[in-house]
Amino acid sequence: MGETIAVVSGKGGTGKTSFTANVGMALAQLGYSTLCLDCDVGLRNLDIAMAMTDQAMMDFTDVLAGSCSLEEAAAPHPQQKRLFLLTAPARIGVGGIDPEEFRELFPVIEEKFDYCLVDAPAGLDSGFRLAVSGADRVVVVTTTEESSLRDAQRTAMELDRLPRDRVHLVVNRCRKKLLKSLHQTIDDAIDAAGLPLLGVIPEDETMPLYAGRGEPLLLSGNDCAARAYRNIARRIDGRRTPLMKIR
Repeated sequence: MGETIAVVSGKGGTGKTSFTANVGMALAQLGYSTLCLDCDVGLRNLDIAMAMTDQAMMDFTDVLAGSCSLEEAAAPHPQQKRLFLLTAPARIGVGGIDPEEFRELFPVIEEKFDYCLVDAPAGLDSGFRLAVSGADRVVVVTTTEESSLRDAQRTAMELDRLPRDRVHLVVNRCRKKLLKSLHQTIDDAIDAAGLPLLGVIPEDETMPLYAGRGEPLLLSGNDCAARAYRNIARRIDGRRTPLMKIR
């Protein structure tokens, strides 16, 4: 059986969707069949982050309605074996999705895939609750901004149904100079959110260039943020991997 990991954030702009796309690809590169599921109903953009714009013809509501199978709806990545995208509907709201039917989708997914990464919408409303409803683990993505850390702490409080060791923190867009200027350390971020640390991702100014060209970061020559995503995938897989230093 596979494992479902919901990727969440208390506010927008933390890099949650990029995390889902890149860690999903890193898990596929480790040899695992990996499904990236967009749960941002009406505002989907995981396909852009995965360089798969317009390649997913059907969404998860088509599977729920029985219009197609999971295998038919999950679009294979054109460049990365074992990586697939199941997109969200663009024309209905989250209120149009039956939560129980949606939860019943995950046992089917976990029979077919080793990992499912669910890209949740930002915030803590019904879309968030839908995204985490079938999760075995949750990753809270934050930045070093005080408001983002506060939102991460609030998000953690909403996940009390899960054991604390099944909820993890990722600190994104870290810059050493910024951390020093704010008199803030990664330990401070961990303490503020109250969660165990899964990984640290450095600020990488080249990332928008790859996104603009439709080139997946992990298939490029990038060795900055890409290495951080690969390290996180290894930790998810249970491998002992040291944190990379932020330069």
